[in-house]
Amino acid sequence: MRLEGFTPYDPKDAEKYNKFRWWLGMTWGDVFDKATDLYPNKVRLVDDVARYSYREMRNNVDRLSASLLRLGIERGDRVLVQLPNWHEYLFSFFALQKIGAVVVMLIPRHSQLEISHFAELTGAKAWILPTRYGKIDYRPIVENVRKQNSRLKHIITVRGEWAGISKSFEGLLDEAELDQAAIQAIGESRPDPMDVCQIMPTGGTTGMPKAAPRTHNDYLCNVEYHSRAWEITSNDTLLVVTPVAHGMAMHWGVGGAFFNYAGLVLLDSTEPQKICETIERQKITAMLSVPAIITRIVNLEDLPRYDLSSLKKISVGGAPSTPELVRMAWQKLGVTYHNGLGSVEGTAAATRTDDDIEIICHSVGTPICPYDTLKIIGPDGDELPTGQEGELVSKGPGVFTGYFKSKDNASVFTKDGFFRTGDVARKDEWGYVYITGRIKDIVNRGGEKISAGEIENLMSTHPGIESAAVIGMPDKVLGERICAYVQSKPGEKNTFAEIIAFLKAKGASLLQLPERIEFVDAIPLTNIGKPDKKALREDIRKRMGWKE
Repeated sequence: MRLEGFTPYDPKDAEKYNKFRWWLGMTWGDVFDKATDLYPNKVRLVDDVARYSYREMRNNVDRLSASLLRLGIERGDRVLVQLPNWHEYLFSFFALQKIGAVVVMLIPRHSQLEISHFAELTGAKAWILPTRYGKIDYRPIVENVRKQNSRLKHIITVRGEWAGISKSFEGLLDEAELDQAAIQAIGESRPDPMDVCQIMPTGGTTGMPKAAPRTHNDYLCNVEYHSRAWEITSNDTLLVVTPVAHGMAMHWGVGGAFFNYAGLVLLDSTEPQKICETIERQKITAMLSVPAIITRIVNLEDLPRYDLSSLKKISVGGAPSTPELVRMAWQKLGVTYHNGLGSVEGTAAATRTDDDIEIICHSVGTPICPYDTLKIIGPDGDELPTGQEGELVSKGPGVFTGYFKSKDNASVFTKDGFFRTGDVARKDEWGYVYITGRIKDIVNRGGEKISAGEIENLMSTHPGIESAAVIGMPDKVLGERICAYVQSKPGEKNTFAEIIAFLKAKGASLLQLPERIEFVDAIPLTNIGKPDKKALREDIRKRMGWKE
């Protein structure tokens, strides 16, 4: 089914990817059904409240699929799914995939602005979310979003219900009738592997985040080859601590587990003590994470009191891993460290188990899919010789074809169809990729890609601000934190607290709030009149007394 706003693959490329089986011709639903058919009695999902065998998962997912079909959610419909690391996320995800709906993947911390944007952009028909999560009460957010979007027909709430507003997730499961007719309807709704299966928000560079649509074929290509790169088998039990709606958790964790029939543990906490307790209790063998979380674990004073002997490998991405962190993890945890690069657009590389420690310390490895091409180009678009720095671009069966309903697609691809990642990199003579910088204006806060431009746009509406520039300031744990330079209007006396309150009132998410603001008389500009962010990054390092 052709989804309006999605750029299809070039027919010649698609023919090649199918011919050589770089695309498997499977859907997410196929992967789920195969796993649950093969090992129905194995307990393969654990979260904060329950343990499920594959048979129990299959029953719940099929019942939810039947209920969603009866609600009128059909193949091609877009559904917002905004849940934390709970089993209900997986039930929702696979139920929607089996009936051919498109999952729009949101994380609990997305703000009303972002949710409204994605609801409107995708034309979402339904929204699955908690009634509350932590300090977030979603009811007023839902009411405001629905005022702006009449197409959002169904609100489905998990672990609670709003009378007259939402349908209970648990109620949909309880009322489902999984008879032969329902099973047949689910089967008839199976999507084509070339259909869009999910739409994933990006970090964005200016304005609101973009949306990256992925097909079953190209995303499962990422899943298959990444699980091969860090050698996941049915004997593994994977731990997911990053948000399950992130690409890392989905294709390294959820995909890796179901594709290889491994166990999966969802932990709704990034506290290092809780992670260690979970590894010990659940006998975790493989964990995916970001450098900030690994740093907190290896720096625990009481680390030796935990029995982490089951843990054999960790796959780390989202932000650069320092050589010191790799060596500390190697020494203190006794694990194989897989350093990697990934993106919602599909560009993916990783080191392998048998790579030399120096390679793992400094490189993000080689393409996880050997049929993806990652190359380094210069300003003219020509590929650069080995060792020279340039922009990293990618193309292949695991790379997407363009942002959803975006006017910018022409500018994010080269003339020969390679995606411009925005990363500055070089390759060595063996094809290993080394990330040395970035072109895109983002702050990488512990793996969260945050648009500097979006924060600047919000700050520019403040009546007392003349101009603002947002940069990433260095941080030993998260890699970067958000710092804003503010030039106030004449006579105005802005304060940190007042600006933060203003941004919150504008609907900024917690991730978008500056953690430091420097008030300056004038923001330095480049020779073309843009804020000189290189100078600002150097300035904040001096102010912080930062030493590498």
